[in-house]
Amino acid sequence: MPRIGEATAPVGTSDALARGRLRASLVPDLLVEARRIVNTVISGWHGRKKRGIGENFWQFRPFVEGDAMARIDWRRSARDDHTYVRDREWEAAHTAWLWADPSPSMLYKSAGATVSKESRALVLILALAELLSRSGERIAWPGLTDPFTARNGAERLASHLSHGASLPTRPDLSNIRRFSDIILASDFLDPPEEIMAWLDVLARHGVRAHLIEVADPAEEAFPYAGRTEFADPETGQKLTAGRAEAIRDDYRLAYSARREELIRWCKRLGWSYTVNHTDRLASEALVRVHMAMAAEAGVGR
Repeated sequence: MPRIGEATAPVGTSDALARGRLRASLVPDLLVEARRIVNTVISGWHGRKKRGIGENFWQFRPFVEGDAMARIDWRRSARDDHTYVRDREWEAAHTAWLWADPSPSMLYKSAGATVSKESRALVLILALAELLSRSGERIAWPGLTDPFTARNGAERLASHLSHGASLPTRPDLSNIRRFSDIILASDFLDPPEEIMAWLDVLARHGVRAHLIEVADPAEEAFPYAGRTEFADPETGQKLTAGRAEAIRDDYRLAYSARREELIRWCKRLGWSYTVNHTDRLASEALVRVHMAMAAEAGVGR
């Protein structure tokens, strides 16, 4: 899928460090914005926990800050130098994995957008972390944190993001297991077959996925005309169009076809797919994702 725009950070070996510093500077303000959004939707948010389920042992996992001391399995911990807790089935099933795309294309912001795609994706993920943590659910970021439970989950996740100098463009998802939820916020501009190949492990493991496509209005409408130079923020390659309006229809067709293919694929798997434009409210996507997660968990039934 062709990308519009130009990265605001350099492309090269020093890019990861530069982007890490940029992200660290943004996260505190984004956390404030995420909490503001949460306060507008919290009245309709319900946790997904159920009582009386999950008495069976699931697995041992390392003790993390926020775990109750009573859950430590001292016999298992005595075998080596680590402290372990016992997970039960229902607890493991209710881990919500959260991820926002850190790739350079997410830096794009057109004149018609209020924020960059990266800022919107991070705000959505931090807002979900806040809501889920308030509901007592376990959250995690693949490749960044282990699952943990804490009332200040969004703040803890923000701290990890601020100190994570380099985040993988596509983290390994193979350790996420059945019954977990994962929310992925990205522009999903890579070829659909590449995205589906990456996420296939989630489908094979029975993970419930919720994709949030963060879209800049200019990427969708292609409002360009005349001689225009386009730069790929991922590779730095440039394309000059003598009459940009001449390729508008073909571009729009390719752009919408990519999205429709991903939507159909998600629907077949029972996953949700939400589009959030950066000139619209972030709360719109938050409500839609919550409805999808609540419907799967049977809240209110």
